[in-house]
Amino acid sequence: MTNLDIVKSTYEGKTSEENGKNLKRYLSVDTQWTEAAGFPYAGTYQGFDEIEKNVFARLASEWDGYNFAVEDYVASGDKVFAYGTYSGTYKTTGKHFKARVAHLWTLRDSKIVSFEQFVDSKTVCDVM
Repeated sequence: MTNLDIVKSTYEGKTSEENGKNLKRYLSVDTQWTEAAGFPYAGTYQGFDEIEKNVFARLASEWDGYNFAVEDYVASGDKVFAYGTYSGTYKTTGKHFKARVAHLWTLRDSKIVSFEQFVDSKTVCDVM
């Protein structure tokens, strides 16, 4: 698989569980995962367990219909950008949002070594 194929497999599975399995399969043991400053889950997490606990578990428990609709990808060498729109409804407030977002993935030897999120964090925080 190409780096682009690997990144696509983390978004384009038939279910979110399939996407999660694909993500876990391609993460390196020391992957650095960075959520944007100002984002509710801001920080850098290392390895699947930290990413799952601090990002995905919270998204699943705090939001209804949280989604990243990928518009397109740009790949060059060991880097892949995915960009599109986040959306979801925050359970506590019942408020819905949409925010533009880009993800920068870095891969080495067919493994994801880093992820960085770029997002309009204010739009997300305003609904919370």
